[in-house]
Amino acid sequence: MSEYALIEKLDEIKHIVKSKVSDRWLNIGEVCDYSGLSNSTIRRAINKGVLKASHSTGKLLFKMSDVDRWLQNG
Repeated sequence: MSEYALIEKLDEIKHIVKSKVSDRWLNIGEVCDYSGLSNSTIRRAINKGVLKASHSTGKLLFKMSDVDRWLQNG
């Protein structure tokens, strides 16, 4: 396998791994740790509708990709 083909394959693997990690679910404490923001700041973003959260399990859960998108746009 040529060096170029190897680099292409590694980039493909990196993309697959990154997409899997970014779809991980986080609770509000993990979002606070990940973002460095307070619990009240996270809750304000939810109330304003700028950060998506799932309430289906009875607790707030966030997709990491949504948190990343919110942090980049905020």
